[in-house]
This record gives sequence, structure tokens and C-alpha cells, in this order.
Amino acid sequence: MSHPALARQDHRPWPVPARAWTWRQSWCDLLFAHWPAPVETVRSLVPAALAVDVFDGVTWLGIVPFHMSGVMRRPLPDLPWVSAFPELNVRLYVTHEGKPGVWFLSLDAANALAVWAARRFFHLPYFQASMAITPDGEGFAYRSARRDSPARFAASYRPVSTVYEAAPGTLEHWLTERYCLYAQRPDGALLRTEVHHAPWPLQRAEAAIEVNTLVDAFSLTAAGPAPLLHFARRLDVVVWPPERLT
Repeated sequence: MSHPALARQDHRPWPVPARAWTWRQSWCDLLFAHWPAPVETVRSLVPAALAVDVFDGVTWLGIVPFHMSGVMRRPLPDLPWVSAFPELNVRLYVTHEGKPGVWFLSLDAANALAVWAARRFFHLPYFQASMAITPDGEGFAYRSARRDSPARFAASYRPVSTVYEAAPGTLEHWLTERYCLYAQRPDGALLRTEVHHAPWPLQRAEAAIEVNTLVDAFSLTAAGPAPLLHFARRLDVVVWPPERLT
């Protein structure tokens, strides 16, 4: 079974895996909010086997609110109350064996089954939260409160430009065009999960971040307006099973 996400592959930095993909999903009404981060602090937050990735000597912290749709294991159909939900990611940028990817400090979701499955099968630091994303004029209002935790996020955001693809060699391309994520099992084994999608349909964005305590526990700063903001309406994605690296 093919998938629309696989229609274009010429932009990838390496070929898609030869084995079959197992999950599909769509990322919708998404905000990329980025702040520069101290490399020495980030170094202590990721496994030693991963190199902290930098652009012009600087690494970045990303906070990404959006909502999921069409989330399901191949070849099952979408299921009500399971396949669509808000999600909120806190991410860093790393590389291993020539493959730049993403390291997640946390992922919040409003779906208990999704949180369980992601922790069980992908070993990602997911947390269940009370969340809402609602239309707000030309943009969206986003609210998230993690259960049994002070981690909170509230923001309004909207696109302010036409759609474009980030040019290779630019910071926005470096931040967004990444085709794998890294995770670590409880036994210390390092995992890589490959993903594929078309180039990001980016738009420049405006955002008002009212509450943000997502990184308070990590000695990182994401206070005040984010220096870099991008919006994406929708991106269809396929995901492969994690592979063990170490």
C-alpha cells in the first residue's frame, strides 16, 4: 500500500528505508517556535552517543504545538477518539552517523492510548495533558496543561505569509527538514526512527505566548517572544519502526 507522503522523495538527504513503513499520521495547524540554546546545557540533556547539532555554531530549542489527524498503524482505518488529538513537542537537534534528527525532551498529547503506544513502542517521553486547539480568527488558540505536573503552555498564533519551501542551507531548512528522531530505551539502547514527508509547506508566523513552563525543569530558557516562528497547515507523514543503533 502506497501513501501520498511518498510521492516526492528527491528532497531527502538519504533514501527512504527499504523495509515497510508501519504508521501514518498528519501534522496540522502547526507552529514552530524556536529559541537559541546553550550548547553546553543541551549536551547534558541528550545521550553521549548523539552529537549536538549546530548551525553557524548555535543550537536551537523548539516548541511545537499542533494537532494530529489520521494517526493509525498500517493498514488499519482511522478510529474515532483515537486517530486525532492535540500534541505539543519540546525538541532539540542532534545528529548520529551522518543523519541529523530530533531529540525530544517531552511530548504532550491529549490521548491516553497514544501516550501509552508511543512510550511502549517508540520509547518517547510522552505525557498525558488536558489540551485544546481552537480557531482564532486567521489562526489558532492553543492551551495545554500536563497532568500531575506544572508544565503549561498557552499561545495564540497565525500565519502571515504565503506558503514556501525552505531553501537548503538556510536555518529554517536546518530546523525543519529532518527525517528521523532519536530515543533511548530504559536499558540504554539508542534508537533511530525514520520518517518521511514532503518538504514542509512553511509560512512565516506571528505568535503571542502567554504561558510557557515546558522547559523549566531542563535549565533552558524559552521566555518572551520566540526569535523564529513558522506555521504549517498540514503535512502527511509515514513512520518506520525504530531501529537499534547501540
